[in-house]
Amino acid sequence: MTTPLPIDFRDSANIELAALGQRLALIIDPAGKLDLQLRKLDTATRKSLSRLLASESWTSSRPGTILSLGFPAGIASEQLLIVNLPMRPSVDEARTAGAALAAHVAPGGLAIFAGHHARIEEVAHALALRSYHFGDHKTAAAPARGQVVFYLRHPEVVARAASPLAALAEGVFFTRDLVNEPANILTTSEFASRIAGMADLGLKIEILEEDDLRALGMNLLLAVGEGSVTPTKVAVMQWTGLPDSDAPPLALIGKGVVFDTGGISLKNPGGMEDMTMDMGGAALVCGVMRTLALRRARVNVVGVVGLVENMPAGNAYRPGDVFTSMKGDTVEIISTDAEGRLLLADVMWYAQQRFKPAVMIDFATLTGNIIAALGAEYAGLFCNDDTLTSRMMGASRTESEGLWPMPMPPAFDESLKSNVADVKNKGAVQGGAIIAARFLSRFVQPGTLWAHVDIAGVASLSRDSRLAPRGATGWGVALINRLIQEHFEKS
Repeated sequence: MTTPLPIDFRDSANIELAALGQRLALIIDPAGKLDLQLRKLDTATRKSLSRLLASESWTSSRPGTILSLGFPAGIASEQLLIVNLPMRPSVDEARTAGAALAAHVAPGGLAIFAGHHARIEEVAHALALRSYHFGDHKTAAAPARGQVVFYLRHPEVVARAASPLAALAEGVFFTRDLVNEPANILTTSEFASRIAGMADLGLKIEILEEDDLRALGMNLLLAVGEGSVTPTKVAVMQWTGLPDSDAPPLALIGKGVVFDTGGISLKNPGGMEDMTMDMGGAALVCGVMRTLALRRARVNVVGVVGLVENMPAGNAYRPGDVFTSMKGDTVEIISTDAEGRLLLADVMWYAQQRFKPAVMIDFATLTGNIIAALGAEYAGLFCNDDTLTSRMMGASRTESEGLWPMPMPPAFDESLKSNVADVKNKGAVQGGAIIAARFLSRFVQPGTLWAHVDIAGVASLSRDSRLAPRGATGWGVALINRLIQEHFEKS
């Protein structure tokens, strides 16, 4: 898997900045005040630093801006980077600066003088996230990047604060790698194998095979995969950070369609290559579970993901077919391209029957309709509890991962009425994301707090974002990790 850039924290007390041979970055408050070490460096550069700080380029710049001096006289470094950042920045300002610094990590590394600045762990976190590069299937070597070293006061304190963020970065990278993989590499079997490998971190892993799923009555999930030679599976991940607790766990459910042709209801070929990312919900759950295990979170969480491929074939399920869900409800198939909700219905019911969670959150690249509504900036949140909605929105704001609450009124159930079964798997085009959520709500047991998150627009982007290059974003891993930290984890 792709691993985050190596980052170290060292004491700046006795460092001679002028002697550092790497590319050197200086994090400086917008006021341009220089401490003793920076004044000595300014003298060595014949006042180049102080002249830059007095220029309009600096005084008009915003936090996170980086100005550059090439081959400054009097010092060993070939490039001096000056980073605008308040002494006590917001999390957003710190991450903006870190993301900007990622572009300046050279093969010889990058030395960063941070002095007394706060939230340097957030700068380092953003730098690591933005440095992600997925090049597993390119013959050219990946860009060479050396170690990043932050020089600051009390490095041991910052290193402790950075440790859980390093675990989070690894979880995000795991999610991005899964979403970026092509479907001929990331089959359901390979996906299950990568999940099984996380047992080394302390997760309890179970892989349910097709015979197990038939015995459980997971006929909706099995129907989706009938046309594929790739076996359908369910992966169960348990993190027991509170082994003595008898409180019900938090359950995270993920849609893992490793490739979606639409089945018999075939998608338009234009853009179908992007359907390798239709397992983004399952990847998100895996990234969260990896993060919790790496940082030894004091919480009990279960992650359950359905892994399947939706293909057309002589034995594929068809529009008009009727299947009985694990719950017992019968479902008429209107479109085989509305497969994600079938998978989730059975997996959600299984998780509730087995683990009795108090809270259940599912994630899926479920509808194009949510993209029409919210674009690539927000995932859609459908929830049956105002407190859970408020908590998730708070985590969204803290982590700057766009989430928007959507309505889910019972009036949309009318669109799902079937003449031959208990419910149809697809209703009207208008309000399609809401109708999908209403379908899923049938499979939520009374008393379970539930949220459905449609991530179709945010799981993978065709452009760079602030903390990720083009492709998989890893959206949601930080948000759910924050939610767990603040509202479910025992301190």
